[in-house]
Amino acid sequence: MRAIALPFTVLAFALAGCQTPSGGPPPAPSPEQAATGVTPNTFRMPTGSGCSGEVERFQAVMDNDLATGHTTKGVHGRVSAEIATARSSCAAGNEGGAIGQIRATKARFGYPG
Repeated sequence: MRAIALPFTVLAFALAGCQTPSGGPPPAPSPEQAATGVTPNTFRMPTGSGCSGEVERFQAVMDNDLATGHTTKGVHGRVSAEIATARSSCAAGNEGGAIGQIRATKARFGYPG
């Protein structure tokens, strides 16, 4: 049993090295955010259905991530620009296109679908 466990242990340590982040350390949150680093209890997820609901909920998540220091202003700006494109598609009546744009943006930036 020990002979079988050793290779798996070595493999686990080797793969753990693959999980190191590239780039530098994450940006420091503001002093107020650093105190908690979590979503405030006053946060409410927007309601709504269809593409407009999807757009507003994702924007709320992004705004919250910026406010709590979980993303940078640069990333927030890029994602918000893509959300604005989806918002325009939604307003033009392209429900499927807008939802597809939101899903693609989420996937590109690592947010769950």
